[in-house]
Amino acid sequence: MSPVSLSPRRRALLDAAVEVLAAQGLRGLTHRAVDRHAGLPLGTCSAYFRTRSALQGAVAHHVTGALLEDVEQFAARLADCDGDHAAAVRLLVDLFEGWLAQRSLLVARLELTLEAGRDPDIAALLLSGRARLEDVVANALRETDPAPSAPSATTLVSALDGVLLAAALREPEERVEFLRLSIGELLDPPQEVRS
Repeated sequence: MSPVSLSPRRRALLDAAVEVLAAQGLRGLTHRAVDRHAGLPLGTCSAYFRTRSALQGAVAHHVTGALLEDVEQFAARLADCDGDHAAAVRLLVDLFEGWLAQRSLLVARLELTLEAGRDPDIAALLLSGRARLEDVVANALRETDPAPSAPSATTLVSALDGVLLAAALREPEERVEFLRLSIGELLDPPQEVRS
């Protein structure tokens, strides 16, 4: 169920579920709360997602799918940078700025990540999405920096996750500069060590 193939009603329910999850946490994510937030008759959400577990799984899939779609578009634009480090940093800063502007999506992802420590089904969904994300990043790394000294996709994705979280904690006016400096440092090509 990719974000592109969703029916309008299912998309409206999942978008509402993301908002509810971001505002109320996983405990507040109920069929009734989603129906109310979406402005739909009570029972609509449960008609699409029969159980609470099905709703949580669909939201996890929706969130990871939306983020992965952004990353795939980023990777396509990155291929056009032709090794231009500054352009690659600008593209990644733009991507992260976009995510920070979608506060609900980012908070929902963090809520799901925390729940994954307790729920193996959600963990499996998030790990599957992360594996696809790491594949996209690995392909982008091979195209832009085939040197064996480049960080692995797993390491880079983990480090960038930390940068994104740290940026979210900063004042909005400080975020772009923090992202630019941090991402620039992470993506900076390694310098040769001279003895």
